[in-house]
Amino acid sequence: MTKKAIYAVVICALIAGTNGVFIKEMTSMSTGLIAWFRAVVPVLFLLPAVWRKGGLELKGNYKHMILASFINAGRMFLYLIAYKYTSIGNAVVLFYSYPIFVTAIESLYYKKPIHNQQWLFLFLAFTGILVTYAGKPFSFESDDFIGMLAALGAAVGYAITVMMFKKETHNYSQNQIVMYQNIAGAVVFLPFLSGLPSAEISHMGIGLVYGLVIGVVVFKLFFFGLKFLPAATATSLMYLEVVSAILFGYLILNEKLSWNTYVGGAFILISSFYISRLNRKQSQFQPD
Repeated sequence: MTKKAIYAVVICALIAGTNGVFIKEMTSMSTGLIAWFRAVVPVLFLLPAVWRKGGLELKGNYKHMILASFINAGRMFLYLIAYKYTSIGNAVVLFYSYPIFVTAIESLYYKKPIHNQQWLFLFLAFTGILVTYAGKPFSFESDDFIGMLAALGAAVGYAITVMMFKKETHNYSQNQIVMYQNIAGAVVFLPFLSGLPSAEISHMGIGLVYGLVIGVVVFKLFFFGLKFLPAATATSLMYLEVVSAILFGYLILNEKLSWNTYVGGAFILISSFYISRLNRKQSQFQPD
């Protein structure tokens, strides 16, 4: 079963790498409309299963869950903007800086000390962010600036929601967590449905597939792998998404990476990888 779990997470990471291609292909749809498809499809798909098991009731700190869902909607919007405005390589590399922000939030909010090794990797990651953006204009008139800033914002939002949903995992099933993390977005992005008549039918179809593949299939595969693998192994394998995303961008959209994306991206990914490993090692010896 361990082999199947490894295959599941690897396939999950490879599929997750198609995120940018899906987003860039839906050119006739606004960011808000894409976000609505991304949020509403998982909700509608998982609703019957959750309902059958009587799991619609919010439990535990339900206000915490609702707030996390709204933050996740904002995170999703920034994530889509990132892919709309900058290259897939830039967006996915900067988004995978989220473990750095988890460490920063834990230090500032939960007063968790940052150790010397973590400071070193935080500095390396910050250097990587500067190198990745080297040579690009710092102006809101620059698409790259908007997209890369949005990717960092999405990373911060993801770091916050990961910590918030983690605190409630003992109260909810996997299907419930996935459904409730998307439910606010399904409501918040409803006004963007006004743009549906002007969207191409083929792009609507892509939107439905996007919501199902990224919002449901990816999560199902990851949770299956997580059930039989250590969390460190499962999350480490997910870094394959970065490689997958860059390859899809190159093969399908003919996107090419600049030298600073290679160098800065390497700094960010190495830092994020080791920071996440250090965080997990520390959590093994600390009470929740």
